Amino acid sequence: MARAVDYSLYLVTDSTPAILGDRDLVQVVEAALEGGVTIVQYRDKLSDTAVLVSTAKRLHAVTKKHNVPLLINDRIDVALAVGCEGVHIGQDDLDLPSARRLLGKDAIIGVTVSSIDEAQTACKDGADYLGIGTLFATATKTNTKDVIGTAGTRQILEAISTAGKNVRTVCIGGINASTVQRVIFQSFHPSKSLDGVAIVSAIIAAQDPAQASKDLLKLVKTPPPFFTEAGSADSRSSDIKDAEKLSKLVKAAAEVVQRVGEKTPLSHNMTNLVVQNFAANVALAVGGSPIMANYGEEAADLAKLGGSLVINMGTVTPDGLTNYTKALKAYNLAGGSVVFDPVGGGATSVRRNAIKTLMAAGYFDVIKGNEGEISTVSGTMVQQRGVDSGPSTSTFTEKATLVRDLALRERNVVVMTGATDIISDGSRTLAVKNGHELLGRITGSGCVLGTTISIMLAVSKEDKLVATLAALLHYEIAAEIAAARSDVRGPGTFVPALIDELYNIHKAAEANDSSWLERAKVEAVIL
Repeated sequence: MARAVDYSLYLVTDSTPAILGDRDLVQVVEAALEGGVTIVQYRDKLSDTAVLVSTAKRLHAVTKKHNVPLLINDRIDVALAVGCEGVHIGQDDLDLPSARRLLGKDAIIGVTVSSIDEAQTACKDGADYLGIGTLFATATKTNTKDVIGTAGTRQILEAISTAGKNVRTVCIGGINASTVQRVIFQSFHPSKSLDGVAIVSAIIAAQDPAQASKDLLKLVKTPPPFFTEAGSADSRSSDIKDAEKLSKLVKAAAEVVQRVGEKTPLSHNMTNLVVQNFAANVALAVGGSPIMANYGEEAADLAKLGGSLVINMGTVTPDGLTNYTKALKAYNLAGGSVVFDPVGGGATSVRRNAIKTLMAAGYFDVIKGNEGEISTVSGTMVQQRGVDSGPSTSTFTEKATLVRDLALRERNVVVMTGATDIISDGSRTLAVKNGHELLGRITGSGCVLGTTISIMLAVSKEDKLVATLAALLHYEIAAEIAAARSDVRGPGTFVPALIDELYNIHKAAEANDSSWLERAKVEAVIL
């Protein structure tokens, strides 16, 4: 058995001029070790064997001084010549059993895996650790078979939770200071989690490798700002079958609506021009403070104000995606909540690719959409007609399962809107049967629901499902009351009435009047 190894911050070297520049690799690695790197892999696919052995010997002298293992990528002959601690092999290199026979039982041997089959085989063959990836597309690894993301990583961890319970795991590919915490958070599976992250250019190309390593190690060791232990669904009971427990959940939602009136939280909307005015009016009516700001550079300052961000993909342009990405990262860094509305996500290839870009760029606390949009986010190919979901061929159970599984995969809350709304945090799944058909006859009704959710999230980070439920009930019960008014004769008169009734519920909640909640139609969904 190989000795105990700390895989927390795993440095993979890159000697190419584009990454290393004209600096000495050994000096860069030594600086990184001083910053906290816990294991080093020497990777150089271009140099001659003599150069590899010479450089590896210099590296080994440095890693031994810091009591950190050195592994060689691919080249078992180089590892033997240097006498270092082990190797890392890929799927196209010498097989693991042969490598073990050559290096001995005490050598550390890691294997690159990108699928469940590869991971299970490596565990069976006796790998000490798995290098799972590629997480994101990266210029340093151009021969990537596929990019698996955090969802693929989580699936692999779940698949090896029994057979590979003693096999350590790291992930690799495009990981840096802006992605590392989210990667660890979203890759987590209750039965097995990552033991570390493998970093390349974020350290090797850094101006100060020691400081970069120190900062990265701190990020690895601490939960992301957008995560709160109280708000985690991982340890929360999913037992909501009991009527009393469900009733408490609904009452908790009413308390969220009341807290909005006490705090007037900011709702930062990055949305399409069609609904900006409507969204601002709704935000004010429910007790929030709206700002319509589509320029990503503003987000760093706005994210510090304790509010939430809405990214509404109604208008997709390259500049828009750049701005969305900047804002998303700013709010993730500040710990502010983010709502994603993938409007018309399945309508065009441009929109489907935009969803992939944004999902890879950061963490969304809530993803809200119709059936077609949620299916597209989950990875299912659904052709939408514009922003409409289109006729459904799925049963209610199939839709609820899709919502739950996506929430479980992303470790967030997912809302599928429709005649019956379905919301889930992966642990608890609810059906909400409030609302009115006139909501489907006005432009932007779904968009402004996203705004309402953002406002509730800003005051209820401890339970994002309850915050989302509060928004749905506030919004849809207001729609029911508005539609029943004698002055409402159709969509044109419905909009101002809806804004009025949103405001009336807000004021009632401020006055500790929860009679409006008697209309709530919420059911637990047992899957």
